[in-house]
Amino acid sequence: MFAEQIRLIRCEYDYEQREYRRATEQRGVAAMARRGDCWSSVQIGRAYYNALDRLVVEVERREDTGREHNFEYGRSVCFFDSDASGGLRYLDFACTVSYAETDRMVVTLPGEEALARLRALQRPAVQVHFDATTYRLMLDALRAVAEAKGDRLAHLRDVCHTATPAAFSAKPAVPVALPWLNASQQQAVGDVLRAKDVLIVHGPPGTGKTTTLVEAISEVLRREPQVLVCAQSNTAVDWISSLLADRGIEVLRIGNPTRVTDAMLSHTYERRFEAHADYPQLWQIRRTIRALYAQPRKSRSEGFHQKVARLRERADVLELQIRQALFDGCRVVACTLSGAANPVLTGHRFHTLFIDEAAQALEAACWIAMRRADRVIFAGDHCQLPPTVKSPEAMRGGLARTLMEQLAERKPEVVRLLTVQYRMCEALMQFPSQWFYGGRLTADASVHHRSILDDIDEPLVWVSSSEAAADEDEHSEDRSGMSLINAGEAALTLRVLRAYAHRIGLDRLMQERIDFAVISPYRAQVSLLRRLISHDAYLRPLRRAITVNTVDAFQGQERDVVVISMVRANASGTIGFLSDLRRMNVAMTRARTKLIIIGDAPTLTRHRFYRELYTRCRVVGEVIEPGGETT
Repeated sequence: MFAEQIRLIRCEYDYEQREYRRATEQRGVAAMARRGDCWSSVQIGRAYYNALDRLVVEVERREDTGREHNFEYGRSVCFFDSDASGGLRYLDFACTVSYAETDRMVVTLPGEEALARLRALQRPAVQVHFDATTYRLMLDALRAVAEAKGDRLAHLRDVCHTATPAAFSAKPAVPVALPWLNASQQQAVGDVLRAKDVLIVHGPPGTGKTTTLVEAISEVLRREPQVLVCAQSNTAVDWISSLLADRGIEVLRIGNPTRVTDAMLSHTYERRFEAHADYPQLWQIRRTIRALYAQPRKSRSEGFHQKVARLRERADVLELQIRQALFDGCRVVACTLSGAANPVLTGHRFHTLFIDEAAQALEAACWIAMRRADRVIFAGDHCQLPPTVKSPEAMRGGLARTLMEQLAERKPEVVRLLTVQYRMCEALMQFPSQWFYGGRLTADASVHHRSILDDIDEPLVWVSSSEAAADEDEHSEDRSGMSLINAGEAALTLRVLRAYAHRIGLDRLMQERIDFAVISPYRAQVSLLRRLISHDAYLRPLRRAITVNTVDAFQGQERDVVVISMVRANASGTIGFLSDLRRMNVAMTRARTKLIIIGDAPTLTRHRFYRELYTRCRVVGEVIEPGGETT
């Protein structure tokens, strides 16, 4: 069982390493810069030791400013120089991003020698570097779980992967009363308190999963001194951390968030460490140690090493005291799943671990954090986007099959489905509810009849692109490599968007702040749609209200009106990864009031899902055939 997981993780590691090398060698600096993996010209700025005594340097981008990039907290990067002929010379050390903005980042260096070599570069540049750290942590966690015997880790493993039942305490005589939650949310919170091993809070789109999770954490903290809260991404950790902090709960954020407000930054371990009353004394001791080492060897006194040893011992004691004070003063420790292996957490154990967005996390990543806990609460929706797996072999082997998904299928008794949704009107909710959630969702009364144009507008519309869409097998290279584009359908999408905006009226759209999402599964199509919309004079007043992006980028978001360009149009009926219906679930469920699907019906309806969706549009919504005919 775990041997296969280890094999698949290694397979994914090998694939990503090979692809990184291939991309670096074949694409060149300009292509990497377009993909957001490289800043081709940078200025090396101020260097200093941060609160954790790590040498960092500021790096500022000088070209292509404002372009999106992939540098973020925790990413490994490497620096290189180029000569007049375009030849590249890489420095033989890797660094880590400590903080990143649009055109500036702070990078942790391995030492003073690395800084000197960096400053000596004539034309410095920086690129994302392949980092094996997360893979090493996942492999270590899997080995530890496989070898565990007679402890809580072994028990959690058996509950998750064998017939060992998940235990619950008896129901209290007086259930938890949280009248601001609906019945399914209250049941989920109550069962979080009762679960002894594992529980899944399954939150379909718009059902208040995060709200329920925050209440569950608050209730657990009434009974426990401290909990660990994790998620796969820094963004998800920051979001739940900010909500908890707004409730007045003391949060200690391990790992410096990439782009957060100053209020959230003040909860980070590094900022709290620096603000501690004993930090100036520790900083002075460290400064003295560096000054001693800066002395020429010949001028060092006879007791040099003893003096340094005493200073180091004193610094270690102070650092441990500050660290202990920070952990003693918080109720929630928050970090990414891989961040749970941070050395500052050494020796810390938690009774309860909450994993948010668990359906987007590899099983191996979950075990990194689960090694520190007695029980775990998963929250997410395995009917939405799965984890990213790049290796075809690892994908075929089931690496993307998450621990939460396996538990939901193997032990449905630990799943608590949130059933009342507050986003979509009833007409938009019915199809995803039937297909993905067994028809168990209901629309809250506040959104049941939600509409922009009241009874004269159909919430669900399919616009057939059969005549507008040439064969889409036109490939375009974008940040993610080769992608698909359908120029005819993109032009049709723009016309549909203009027509609906005109029908509502620009004045009303701006006064009521009605917003739009234009979504496509393919990055190249997204890029084309962005260009078309940005150059459209009629839509110019609405540019801030229209967001154009991929399906993946919209998970967790919502808009009043959603327009989806499906792209695929071919005689063979090939739909590629549109057959991953979880991606379509995400796209469809972003809409509050109206969903417009633009796609080639003859291609898409060969698949049962799209055939039933098309039929539903025809029966309870609207289908606009080529030429504008409505059926």
